[in-house]
Amino acid sequence: MRAHLGDQLVIESPATGATRRDGEIVGLHHEDGTPPYDVRWSDTDEVTLVFPGPDAHLRHLEHGQQPGTTQGASQPDTVEPGSVSAAPPPTEIPNPGDIGRRVAVERHRSGLSLGETARRARMSPDYLAYLEEQPADPSVGTLIRLADALGTTVAALRGGGIDLPPGQGQALLHPQLRDLSPQECRTLLSTHGVGRIAVPASDGRPAVIPVNYEVVDDAIVFRTAPGSVPAAAVGKEVAFEVDHVDEAMSQGWSVLAVGPARVVTEPDAVRELTRRAHTTPWAGGEREMWVSIRPASLTGRRITPADE
Repeated sequence: MRAHLGDQLVIESPATGATRRDGEIVGLHHEDGTPPYDVRWSDTDEVTLVFPGPDAHLRHLEHGQQPGTTQGASQPDTVEPGSVSAAPPPTEIPNPGDIGRRVAVERHRSGLSLGETARRARMSPDYLAYLEEQPADPSVGTLIRLADALGTTVAALRGGGIDLPPGQGQALLHPQLRDLSPQECRTLLSTHGVGRIAVPASDGRPAVIPVNYEVVDDAIVFRTAPGSVPAAAVGKEVAFEVDHVDEAMSQGWSVLAVGPARVVTEPDAVRELTRRAHTTPWAGGEREMWVSIRPASLTGRRITPADE
């Protein structure tokens, strides 16, 4: 029997095959993954040292690939005398790797280190690092602890609300709406992300378009294509908005920048913006036209519970 962090240890009744107890392996005592293991039991949430007997087997945390091996058909564990063959891994994992990517994004957004997040979620830092980097299928108990540590929900980590607009949770009983200082607004804008630009379209009607943006020397810059709707911002005063909603806590913030937009034409400046860009535009295609917005007005608001 050879385990990896995050595998599930299942102890079954030899007579009936019914599950008696299961838990997540959160600690290894041998580099080759042989027993004993530190197991966090799903029924008590307690961690104990376990030497698996003949009624125990493993369920691996991912389908079709063991950590450190090549992709392919799943192979049973190495069986030691007195043990049983490992149960096959789950037959399907939806969106492999998506949960780990969402965990990493929420962790960075919260400003938490990997070690601090693991401590709050009561799990091994090694397993959390593996979860963020590799396709995995963590247990419901693991997701609940991670969601609690990150101030989000299990549904959000699973991507359950990806096709729904934010803000469907219940409003706070005693909300507090406060204005943000310009410095707080700059901090929330950070260095890059996704925001929305409001421009008059070619037919004269207003349009609001999401764009990938960067903040460089206090200017908001984004890439687009000539003739596109965002390109209509050039030469006009426009509004640019960024926000974040915490569904779990029914609170959030928004920042609004208003100012003139211009196209960046200096070759050196264009090369420098391209070099410093954190990402290519999600919309794809040829989008090499850089537009800069120098905010003349920068305002924001935050909604929190009244006692904060």
